[in-house]
Amino acid sequence: MKIITLVENTCGHEGCIAEHGLSLYIETEKHRLLLDAGQTDAVVKNAEVLGIDLSAVDTVILSHGHYDHSGGIIPFSRINHTAQIVMQSKAAEPHYNGEKYIGIDKAILDLPNVRLIDGDTQLDDELFIFGGITGRRCYPQGNRKLSRMENGEKVPDDFAHEQCLVIKQNGKNWLLSGCSHNGILNILDRYGEIFGKAPDCVLTGFHMMKKDSEHNDEEKAVIIQTARELSRMNTIFYSGHCTGIPAFELMKAVMGDKLIALHSGEQVNIQRVVG
Repeated sequence: MKIITLVENTCGHEGCIAEHGLSLYIETEKHRLLLDAGQTDAVVKNAEVLGIDLSAVDTVILSHGHYDHSGGIIPFSRINHTAQIVMQSKAAEPHYNGEKYIGIDKAILDLPNVRLIDGDTQLDDELFIFGGITGRRCYPQGNRKLSRMENGEKVPDDFAHEQCLVIKQNGKNWLLSGCSHNGILNILDRYGEIFGKAPDCVLTGFHMMKKDSEHNDEEKAVIIQTARELSRMNTIFYSGHCTGIPAFELMKAVMGDKLIALHSGEQVNIQRVVG
């Protein structure tokens, strides 16, 4: 198995582009996958730098319906016309941050290989997708500004469009998400309901970034409590993108070597998980 961070907010490989977005390239025994595609054509340009053949990708999983995870799908589709693009049907709905539209490019929905699903879906014996995350423990504070359209009016986003990918490989379970808008603890609770145990490795943003000011005491409390709960698990966590550097550093102080940063162009050390 191989996992490479194709796109992330920070750069870890000379020549790779860093942008506010996320894309992970994954090779399993049966698949060549993308989880998300970043914000722009950086996913294509970085793949060229890293020698990754995107034309060989057979599946793209869109974690949720936001532009910084879906913006690279159209550029990707120009070089790969056959990979199935799997997203929750609600990912096609309009989403906003205040007055700003942050949903997907509607042209994506015109692609013939888009597959809209609802809820949990077993793609094959390696790949499982789940949603249905309703818990609200340590809920990310940044969600307060985010909304969706319902009956022509904006309402708080419930993130029913968010889905998580589970990859089963060599006796290990890998849990991948985009931003954990539903809260990583709630995602792990839902994972536990399905699988009865914790995953071996998690790769995701934690949606704790705050662009315009420092974290207040309430936000810091949520970040630190989340880190404390994660640190009790026998799971390795890779994170970046919407986690934000200040929040990552707060969590790293609690979690130590159980938390590892993602950077554009870097390969995940699989041996840390498989032993």
